[in-house]
Amino acid sequence: MTLLVLIFQCLGINETGYASSSRPEPRVSLHRSVPEIQSCRQLIVVTTKSWNDVNATVQFLERAQAGDTPWRKVGKQFPAVIGKHGFGWGIGLHGTGEPGMPTKKEGDQKSPAGVFKLFSLFGTASPGQVRFLRFPYEPIGSSTEAIDDPRSRYYNRVVDRAEIKHSDWSTSESMLAVGSRYRFGVMVEHNWSQIPGFGSCIFFHVWNLDRTGTAGCTAASLRNLERLLHWLDADKNPLIIQLPSAEYARLKQLWKLP
Repeated sequence: MTLLVLIFQCLGINETGYASSSRPEPRVSLHRSVPEIQSCRQLIVVTTKSWNDVNATVQFLERAQAGDTPWRKVGKQFPAVIGKHGFGWGIGLHGTGEPGMPTKKEGDQKSPAGVFKLFSLFGTASPGQVRFLRFPYEPIGSSTEAIDDPRSRYYNRVVDRAEIKHSDWSTSESMLAVGSRYRFGVMVEHNWSQIPGFGSCIFFHVWNLDRTGTAGCTAASLRNLERLLHWLDADKNPLIIQLPSAEYARLKQLWKLP
């Protein structure tokens, strides 16, 4: 069984094997601290001018040791795009967001704001072509699917349909059919506990040539995705932080951001 056949979370699975759509919505709250940032030595920082802005700026940062050691910028910042409807608070290491602020929901074409772990890299390259990687990688095949059906036990997961004995989803995305946008990408651990309806299958992937907003992912040029692949190191506990610039500035001291 490959990494793409992900073990589903036991939370929210009823006796029929489906994720319960009647599970109470999570209480909206924002953590006053994010300890994982202190143990992190690589950060991807994605910022926009406002909650509704589609255009973003990305900066890679790294530090020699965890804790309060200083961060240094890795290369120049570069442009990216996010969801067509901007940012909404997602579910991640930061909590679930703030009352009265935009929130991420399934199909709303918003990208999740917050602090998130990275799960794995993916792409159309064979493992032999990316031996330089220092992060888990899975090649996309003809049966690779991203599941966005909230009733499925595989909701918010990428799976190999050929290895699933009983497929329980009615909607999904054939990742190979997407084409050049999935030449390379990173799966972000947003809503990783699979709460139905709060957004699924969030990636950092290659953008369209017209640089239009996405359905909820973050996207940049192939050249910059390749930079990311060569830089990422699983041993450095990398995280991605996505926020409007004003929110980043407001939370910088509280969360000990660079």
